[in-house]
Amino acid sequence: MSKDSTPKPFVPLSIAVLTVSDTRDEASDTSGQLLVERLASAGHHLHEKRIVKDDIYQIRAVLSAWIADAAVQAVIVTGGTGFSGRDSTPEAVRVLFDKDIEGFGEIFRHYSLAEIGTSTLQSRALAGLANNTVIFCVPGSTNACRTAWDRIIGEQLDNRHRPCNFVPHLKQSHCETARG
Repeated sequence: MSKDSTPKPFVPLSIAVLTVSDTRDEASDTSGQLLVERLASAGHHLHEKRIVKDDIYQIRAVLSAWIADAAVQAVIVTGGTGFSGRDSTPEAVRVLFDKDIEGFGEIFRHYSLAEIGTSTLQSRALAGLANNTVIFCVPGSTNACRTAWDRIIGEQLDNRHRPCNFVPHLKQSHCETARG
């Protein structure tokens, strides 16, 4: 077998989950819990799960700490991506990015169109890289989190996904074997 056709072993990542909500707590955070279940089922490690109010500075404080933490390779943020007066996740997060991943929001809205029709226009889902940490921001609905993980994020956080994925661009603490 050539090197290119040899299956690579799965490399588990350390992923943090942040729920942005003024109303949810651990008991009612079905979206954050779905993401935790999905990442664990895929074989990844949960670094931490937090809930913060929809406040730009609280969101930035938590994300900045995770971006600076050498152990955190990916972050999934759920909530605060809509158009209501309190929705501020994109404004809080975008300034932290070193690079935007423009295609994430586009592909997420493409998949969502089949599920919720033109209401997907109100999704401000986005993603980017900051300090070799990939950050995905998705709507707060459980169905949106399911779509994002099952259709996009799960594959992009799997080092075996071809032709490419985000693992080679992430911090090296757990993904040395995924490089090269």
